[in-house]
Amino acid sequence: MAISVTSACPESTINELGIRQWPIWTCEPSTFPWTYAEQETCLLLEGEVSVTPEGGKPVHFGAGDLVVFSAGISCIWEVHRAVRKHYRFG
Repeated sequence: MAISVTSACPESTINELGIRQWPIWTCEPSTFPWTYAEQETCLLLEGEVSVTPEGGKPVHFGAGDLVVFSAGISCIWEVHRAVRKHYRFG
């Protein structure tokens, strides 16, 4: 699947991946297109989002969710509530 969501990401996974050391990205409510040149893994600290892959159905996620976007997908981001997330590419 192009987008996978682990709801209520376990603390053990956060520690194992070292997520708290990853950079933080923020975004106010907005809608924009995005294409992933490489895989992204992110943990939402705040916010609520719907991401619709090209030709697919919307995927909803929010605070506490670990999300993995596959390399090569194009999608539309809809940020419903301001986002603050840790992220890592590759």
